[in-house]
Amino acid sequence: MLIDYVSLIGGLVVLIVAGDVLVRGAVSIAEKLGIPTLVIGLTIVAFGTSAPELVISLGAALDGLPGIAIGNVVGSNIANVLLVLGMPALIAATSCKEKGATRNSIFMVVITLVFIGMCFHSPISRLDGAVLLLLLMVFFWESVRATRTHRAENGKGTATAAGDADDDDGAPFEEVDGVPESPALAILFILLGLIGLPLGAHFTIEGASALARTWGVSDAVIGLTVVALGTSLPELVTSLMAAIRGHTAVALGNVIGSNVFNLLAIIGITAVVVPIAIPAEVLKIDLWVMLASALLVLAFAALHVTIRRPSGFVMTALYGLYIFVVFQVGQVG
Repeated sequence: MLIDYVSLIGGLVVLIVAGDVLVRGAVSIAEKLGIPTLVIGLTIVAFGTSAPELVISLGAALDGLPGIAIGNVVGSNIANVLLVLGMPALIAATSCKEKGATRNSIFMVVITLVFIGMCFHSPISRLDGAVLLLLLMVFFWESVRATRTHRAENGKGTATAAGDADDDDGAPFEEVDGVPESPALAILFILLGLIGLPLGAHFTIEGASALARTWGVSDAVIGLTVVALGTSLPELVTSLMAAIRGHTAVALGNVIGSNVFNLLAIIGITAVVVPIAIPAEVLKIDLWVMLASALLVLAFAALHVTIRRPSGFVMTALYGLYIFVVFQVGQVG
């Protein structure tokens, strides 16, 4: 049994580290190729930071473990709201007045409803996956349009004859620390990331499925809790460090972006490769908790709420209650 814990925890550590070095290497190469910072943020960084969830869900679906594949995404979206927004509020108040947050929150709620509808017509087919990826392209396009409009209104972008904006004014991408200067080192980072991600996913899935059998719960329970929390740790740690430093303004936008990406990119890509059967237990509780979490984010954004310590405590406690209920409902035999 000890080896199963080592496999799970070690796999998650490898996933997080591999995703991090992949992002650093890819950002370095993108900067040297002159790719605008906005595009780097929306594509390379978004894909890279979600790479652990992607390889977990894709690997689990290919291994015939749809509970882990779906549970990882649904559980991560719940953890992103209740923990990634809740816990930092215990340290410093989190403002939900970010520009565009209401619009993006509405989009998140809509795609959550679309995803739930697909789940009730299980399995999620390759066509469903293609629809989700199409919606991802819509999200990218709208994000670029909104950002350019905002910068134009504030005099921070200059349109060219081709209709493009100077998205970065020549500045390097500053949202990722430790970007390698050397192209050779950047390529090494990318290679290490590409090797580490599937390796970490293999050990994580093996450990998770073994622990599910040992604990007498379904694969979906492990996916919704242990695996989802593990793959959400980078977002949680980032938000906690931002709260400690007093930089909480972008927390809501990061949560919305992560949740949108989880549903559209991770499920979309996975379903295009292999259709995903939805465990019956996920249909009963977890999808609705995810929807309630999305609606909570929309309420925060629309009402320009500032999440303070009491609210953060309630959200964190609700996540603990959710984990307890999942384990109680997910007992096998």
